[in-house]
Amino acid sequence: MKQLVLVAAAILFVMVGVSPLKIYQWRGDNRDGVYAEKNLQEKWSETGPELLWKFNGIGNGYGSPVVTEDALYVCGEIDSVTYLFAYNLNGGKLWQSKIGSEWTVNFRGSRSAPTIVNDLIYATSGNGDLVCFKLIDGTKLWSRNFISDFGGRNNRFGFSESVLVDEDKVYCTPGSKDTNVVALNRFTGELIWVCRGEGEIPAYTAPIMVELSKRKIMVTFTKKYLLGIDSKTGEMLWSHKQDTMPESLLDVHCNTPLYENGFLYYVTGDGNGAVKLKLSDDGKTITEIWRNVLFDNVMGGFIKKDNYLYGESYGKRIWLSLNTETGELVDSLRFNKGVTIFADGKLYLYNNKGEMALVQADKGKMEIISSFKVEKGTKEHFSHPVIKNGVLYLRHGELLMAYDIRKK
Repeated sequence: MKQLVLVAAAILFVMVGVSPLKIYQWRGDNRDGVYAEKNLQEKWSETGPELLWKFNGIGNGYGSPVVTEDALYVCGEIDSVTYLFAYNLNGGKLWQSKIGSEWTVNFRGSRSAPTIVNDLIYATSGNGDLVCFKLIDGTKLWSRNFISDFGGRNNRFGFSESVLVDEDKVYCTPGSKDTNVVALNRFTGELIWVCRGEGEIPAYTAPIMVELSKRKIMVTFTKKYLLGIDSKTGEMLWSHKQDTMPESLLDVHCNTPLYENGFLYYVTGDGNGAVKLKLSDDGKTITEIWRNVLFDNVMGGFIKKDNYLYGESYGKRIWLSLNTETGELVDSLRFNKGVTIFADGKLYLYNNKGEMALVQADKGKMEIISSFKVEKGTKEHFSHPVIKNGVLYLRHGELLMAYDIRKK
């Protein structure tokens, strides 16, 4: 029976290989917070854009929704169990399926965003359950647990990784000393390779895939290190330590790194700050170009537009911009601290007080155009907004909201 399953999986992979995978995932197509939307409003009314609908029933959580052309999917915790919910784009519920036990020690609720690849969807819980479902109806196809199956170790705030899928593999970080990072067959959940990494507990990062001419490299964080791993073999090619801050403070790395034109960028709030690394042509080595510890973004994500990075300063509770050629700060904006995304030439900032701002960004200079406040919902304003088909989706705890931001 097992052989038949593997044969079927191989056939599926060959069929998938005929055309590119269609992937919907954390922070947009490239995991970089940039949404390929056009014809969005240049300014909002004093009360904000029109609220199309809201739904209060997705459970506790901080994970963003993932939106396709005809549905949206989001994880939420109810009675210590995390579920994956599917809704149509009018807010009507399609189905819900159980993922597993959720983290409830602190900041109770779901942590991550699901990953959709063609007709399958992958979702995780804060206690390490990874499940593959059928997209059409939520039927569970297979599941693994990072702790019981791979000897993984949880961290201070629960497993939070939004898993990465590429070709026939799903990549995740159980955090065992030996089974640190793994690649699984995305159709069956079978183990393909193991990387020992630096033997650390996992961070909270959603990994990225860097595609070079000679190889693909999976890049992710564990407690103190940024890791570069050969996606085909699991060989660790290089690691990069957080050596600016005391080691006792180094365990909350949440922001997804960014790769562009031979350079890797990452931003940490309790590590080296913002850092630019040069990746060698063969991907086997890295060279640090600069670092700026003042750009201390913990979990709000960052945006690269032209030659500038934009993101929060967690310590100073402001937004900062930085020149990527020099590593020097350019501008600051007082708007507390929070999440940064980008669409149609503008920044969208969602701060920890529930305020949403539309911001003009030009050569590092930032100016607020419009703003409004989210008055409804539960707990902290940590979830990253999503923009799809001219609609801004905001999650505030148990409440999911959809705003029309299309030009009229």
